[in-house]
Amino acid sequence: MSTLQIAAKAPLVGYPALIAAAVVNSASTDAPIKVDFVDDKVAAADQKSAPIKLVTGGTTVYETTEALNVLADTYPAALLEREASQTWVKFAFEELSVKDFKKLSVSLEKLDAHLNFRSFVLGNQITLADVAVWGVLRANAVMGSVIKNSVYINVTRWYSFVESDKRFGTVVELMAASLAELRKNAKAAAGGKKEGHKASFDIELKGAKDGEVVTRFPPEPSGYLHIGHAKAAILNKYFADMYHGKLIIRFDDTNPSKEKVEFQESITEDLKLLGITGDVTTFSSDYFQIMYDYAVQMIKDGKAYCDDTAVEQMRDERMNGIASPRRERTVEENLKLFTEDMKNATEEGLKNCLRAKIDYQALNKTLRDPVIYRTNLTPHHRTGTAWKIYPTYDFCCPIVDSLEGVTHALRTIEYRDRNAQYDWMLNAMKLRKVHIWDFARVNFVRTLLSKRKLQWFVDKEMVSNWDDPRFPTVRGVRRRGMTVEGLKNFVVSQGPSKNIINLDWNLIWAVNKKVIDPIAPRHTALNAKNLVKVHLANGPEKPYSEKKPKHKKNAEVGEKDVIFAADLLLEQEDAATLEDGEEATFMDWGNVIINKIHKEGDVIKSIDATLHLEGDFRKTKHKVNWLADTADTVKVDLVDFDHLITKDKIEDGENFEDFLTPETEFHTAAIADSNVSQMKEGDIIQFERKGYYRLDQVSKDGKPAVFFTIPDGKSVNKYGAKK
Repeated sequence: MSTLQIAAKAPLVGYPALIAAAVVNSASTDAPIKVDFVDDKVAAADQKSAPIKLVTGGTTVYETTEALNVLADTYPAALLEREASQTWVKFAFEELSVKDFKKLSVSLEKLDAHLNFRSFVLGNQITLADVAVWGVLRANAVMGSVIKNSVYINVTRWYSFVESDKRFGTVVELMAASLAELRKNAKAAAGGKKEGHKASFDIELKGAKDGEVVTRFPPEPSGYLHIGHAKAAILNKYFADMYHGKLIIRFDDTNPSKEKVEFQESITEDLKLLGITGDVTTFSSDYFQIMYDYAVQMIKDGKAYCDDTAVEQMRDERMNGIASPRRERTVEENLKLFTEDMKNATEEGLKNCLRAKIDYQALNKTLRDPVIYRTNLTPHHRTGTAWKIYPTYDFCCPIVDSLEGVTHALRTIEYRDRNAQYDWMLNAMKLRKVHIWDFARVNFVRTLLSKRKLQWFVDKEMVSNWDDPRFPTVRGVRRRGMTVEGLKNFVVSQGPSKNIINLDWNLIWAVNKKVIDPIAPRHTALNAKNLVKVHLANGPEKPYSEKKPKHKKNAEVGEKDVIFAADLLLEQEDAATLEDGEEATFMDWGNVIINKIHKEGDVIKSIDATLHLEGDFRKTKHKVNWLADTADTVKVDLVDFDHLITKDKIEDGENFEDFLTPETEFHTAAIADSNVSQMKEGDIIQFERKGYYRLDQVSKDGKPAVFFTIPDGKSVNKYGAKK
């Protein structure tokens, strides 16, 4: 009998060894390996202080990789491919165990590529390689959200498939049950004192406890979600899942001048598209009375005062550290102004705002008596005219975060100076502490993310709407062809970095390409300008069709109809590359001898040719796309786009209107194969030798089907802008 001891808090080494034992035991009727879970202190007391200990046949080992190999040597019929698996065992423990997602993502991409069209890491059955790789991934806390959201499609497919094997699936339950029992015993031994469990990750939230983390995503319903908001939403969901906690979706609706039900509904829909649903949805407006009461208490405590200083003068005083003349108003005077005049929006009340009384000379200028309440007569989209005063974001956010049980507030790095203000508010109102995690907002070159500036383009009718494919909104990039998987993969691959950089759009489109390339059907489209007629002297007497795979490397994509005929069509650009007497390859058919090219000036009108199907396509210089010259072709409009602005980054003081791209939308009339007529809006395909496209509008009333180009992450379009 062999004995395997696993320390209570050592899942990284525990899972692979435990799975190996389960595989061995399942292959034998007498279960030759006995597994014991021991307390960490017991493990530490061992001479090697090891979290794993295997004793078998008089041999004792303490390293997991060594234990796996000893078990494979001892039970070769159960743990297969010992030698072939060594590369993968090393890969698992050295590269897949890291919790820094930027580093991990590189290794996961390698694994994902390897698993393309593979059911197992090696061969056609479970081997030691699967045991090591799956075990390490299962123990890596970072992987929970990655697997759940299918960040790497092939890894998730393989991972789930392997987990369906009861030898793998049951060890998860065994590990959880054993650790729970050990913790229960340890608690009892300590007299019932609860010992908080701190999850340990390289990407770590300060003070996080597994099962207790609460994050929130607080969008203001004043516009559509853009890609920056998507990053925040995905990261909040990621950390909530990572720590088995809770996500709150909260609409920060404290400014009725900008907010609309339309925006609120669109945000909800876009979050669902991203697969993000909160455990609860709330509204800041639900707390208007509570926040009002806190403001009154702050006045009573001498921590807030009403100020009717003109906006420009107040801004100048704050900038120069000058105290407002109203700073020393009495508590009674401030209470009357706030609870009577401001609350009821009297003539005097409309002149005032409420400011926190912090430090008008603070080096951190966010602490220089910030405004925390202001009057607004615009009816609120939820509360109507019940309120005429509204809290600012800086006052509302810490209060509601604390009241709703948020443990970690994720905020973009530009809020860092306001962190001190956030903490001051909590302390002033004696509210529960909330941890803040800063991360860099996502910025892209030649891209505006300001809602105000995006609204300008909509109002000027320079774009169709907020879902315009030139817009960085979630709806815009999805309409351009960004997949939910691609967007998620990009955000997670960037991680919660604190570095502010201007990213090239190529980065995100390259990630998206990895998602669509394995599954996008391949079709044919030809530029309709100056199409060239080709007659095959020995072509078929009548046109006929055959079923061909839509994707040569993925049969699951299905089949398409390809029409063969004696009369064909070529693009002018392809025809111009051919010469009389040349043998060329007509893609997906075979070789053709070019007998005679007929021109009118520089324009090729027609070509006489002969099929030469026994020719070797590997020896031809030119390979061209073609379509049968029949009534089955479909008219299509291929639409490409350029950026809305010409400058990579608009600096402070510069007007974005001075850098508008003169022309940003380009149309190419084309014809496509007959299969296009069966497609539906939103389908993503590849027109061979042209690129990826998303069907935006199906053909209707004689109008062509409209396809939008999907950038591939590397090409530069003919307008000079990177796609």
